[in-house]
Amino acid sequence: MSDVHAKPNHSYHLVDPSPWPILGAIGAFLMALGAIMWMKAIPVDGLKPGSYIFGVGLIAVLFVMAAWWLDVIKEAQTPGVHSPIVSLGLRYGMILFIASEVMFFVAWFWAFFDAALFPGAPIEYARTAFTGGHWPPKGIESIDPWHFPLLNTLILLTSGTTVTWAHHALLNNDRKGLVNGLILTVLLGICFTCVQAYEYAHAPFAFKGSIYGATFFMATGFHGFHVIIGTIFLTVCLLRALAGQFTPQHHLGFEFAAWYWHFVDVVWLFLFSCIYVWGSWGGPFEH
Repeated sequence: MSDVHAKPNHSYHLVDPSPWPILGAIGAFLMALGAIMWMKAIPVDGLKPGSYIFGVGLIAVLFVMAAWWLDVIKEAQTPGVHSPIVSLGLRYGMILFIASEVMFFVAWFWAFFDAALFPGAPIEYARTAFTGGHWPPKGIESIDPWHFPLLNTLILLTSGTTVTWAHHALLNNDRKGLVNGLILTVLLGICFTCVQAYEYAHAPFAFKGSIYGATFFMATGFHGFHVIIGTIFLTVCLLRALAGQFTPQHHLGFEFAAWYWHFVDVVWLFLFSCIYVWGSWGGPFEH
């Protein structure tokens, strides 16, 4: 009788009380406070503790993220928790998250095209002073899109193929194909990050000093950050796959990682075609 009363009579998942939201908020507050004190060099009793406060907040946030997601993984392994209607709600949530990420990148593309399409805007906007009236701006040597950027494009497109292979292997209960596909995808993600880091280190222009460098590094840099997050996401999925936690019927975590990775692929195609190829058209390349 007690089991009957304890069993919920609905298909929704009511989460258990958790300390992670409030601890995560405290960590985020410390990060913000520390960042402000760090950038403003605000002293406290003759010391400048901003960087230390920021570091404590960052460690707290990373700890909360790891602990919270471990709880979510445990919930996913509990029979009956992720009912069909709960899974549908989680899918809607992931779709909305990716949509918000799309709008995030729209902002950077907007800034780039606003500067690139109207480099000779009236002087009251100070546009001509920064661009010289044309794009790429005078004195800027662009990165040749047909060298490292093209290589990274091939790497990401290949990684999209391997993660799809892993997904199909999982649907067919092919554990070896799932693991091998994830390993290749993670390695390709690491390769992409390494190539982009080398490209940044040898870029012929800097973030500061030109609107070209600012828009270039903000757009491609945030994409690189998303590649790192996606690589971590897929690494966690690889560890879970090795632990046998995914089944052909229940693998929302891996499905969301695959969605996220394909989103990263598509954004890069726009970056490559718009910023690397079109954005450098007519300008000199680095030697």
